[in-house]
Amino acid sequence: MNIKSFIYVLCIMICFSCKDEKKQNVVAEAVEAKPEQPNIVVLLCDDLGYGDLATFGHPIIETDNLDKLAETGIKLTDFYATAPVCSSSRAGLLTGRSPNRAGIYDFIPGYKKSEDNRDLVHLRAEEVTIPQVLKSVGYETCLVGKWHCSSQFNSDAQPQPNDFGFDYWMATHNNASPSHKNPKNFVRNGEKVGEIEGFSSQIIIDEAMSWLDKRDTEKPFFLEVAFHEPHEPIASPEDLVQKYLPKAKNLEEAEYFANVENVDLAVGRLLEYFETHNITNTLIVFSSDNGPETFMRYERAKKSYGRPGPLKGMKLWTNEAGFRVPGIVNWIGKDTYSGTTNAVVSALDFLPTFAELAGAELPDRILDGESFVSLFKSGNFEREKPLTWAFYDAINDRRVAMRKGDYKIMARIELDGEMLPNIHNLYDGNIDELKRAELTDFVLFNLKNDIAESEDISIQKPEVFKTMKTEFESEYKALLDGSHVWIRDKPNYE
Repeated sequence: MNIKSFIYVLCIMICFSCKDEKKQNVVAEAVEAKPEQPNIVVLLCDDLGYGDLATFGHPIIETDNLDKLAETGIKLTDFYATAPVCSSSRAGLLTGRSPNRAGIYDFIPGYKKSEDNRDLVHLRAEEVTIPQVLKSVGYETCLVGKWHCSSQFNSDAQPQPNDFGFDYWMATHNNASPSHKNPKNFVRNGEKVGEIEGFSSQIIIDEAMSWLDKRDTEKPFFLEVAFHEPHEPIASPEDLVQKYLPKAKNLEEAEYFANVENVDLAVGRLLEYFETHNITNTLIVFSSDNGPETFMRYERAKKSYGRPGPLKGMKLWTNEAGFRVPGIVNWIGKDTYSGTTNAVVSALDFLPTFAELAGAELPDRILDGESFVSLFKSGNFEREKPLTWAFYDAINDRRVAMRKGDYKIMARIELDGEMLPNIHNLYDGNIDELKRAELTDFVLFNLKNDIAESEDISIQKPEVFKTMKTEFESEYKALLDGSHVWIRDKPNYE
């Protein structure tokens, strides 16, 4: 019997041995009110577009398991990743803070010393993550799949997954290599694994189920399953490729369609495991780290046939398709609201939501996320703080954006009358210029009426525009002032 179970039984014994009826009732109420901590599972795809699931409108790809998860749970039509690019998005999800505060402004490449100090970038030890928060109240924790939160992976030079609260992890630095098929670059708890036969999505589900088999069943668990799919280099099971070939434009598109369904099948296996092993009271959230890759944006993106649906842009854009992604929440074994909601929810909200459900204290840091526990009761959630993004390496010109309620405002960044060049990282060589730069050329959209961001309504709605612009400028300044700047220590420069 663990300590929590012992205390619970002790309370019951006290309750029924107490001669004072009022005291007995007080103790009984305390026992009855004891929160039951849910298991929590985060399923995260890589480069999955808003329009890539059947339940979000894809006309060809079959995603039966995810469709059912949405149908029996909560389908979030206005769900946002924390950034339009991988590493930043993952840092924001784990910490509940804008990735700019963590100093992760772009994807993190492999270690190579660079003038802009990009080689220093990693999730710093001072950040507090979801698994750390949950471990403080008795959770066991596991990560399988993609990490991508450090430039020096599996090295003592920078913190690794276990330093952020993961008891167990099997992960890669970035993409599965050489592809999703038979990857060779997984590391398990600091030890290189070598080539693993099979496809990445199925491999990490195998690993997750193996960990679940060995866990302490009296403790709640937190499990992050970070799929590599459908990020390039794409590889898919041949039977699924052949299934889609008659409906696809070409072999490469068929491979993409098959890649997404292979994730769905992997999710189905995990859900079946929960059912077979009678694992209930389990909160599952599903999403993507950012929007879909642009076909042939780089040489290896020849199978990138992801779809943004009705949204404008793609991955690396601050228009909607860059970070508005499929969102599904389902609480297995709990009677909650089910249906579709247009509540504005972000992956930033995971940490405060999970903390509230688990009975954990929030870290003593600025958080940009808010708890959406009210969604489970009524399907309603009204966020108090707007969502603000500053992605300095965006493909589109307006690299700063903010959503509040139905409205979204965007702006360019200009310095001395010229648009600021694209930036991968903030360091002591560019921070002064960035702080001198100004937001210009604002546009305003009503996303409720215009999901495609097709009409700037700043002139038609002058009062709304004025209010949004004032708050936008204030929120961006606060974010920039709170952003981490990477400075190379002189003794370590050479």
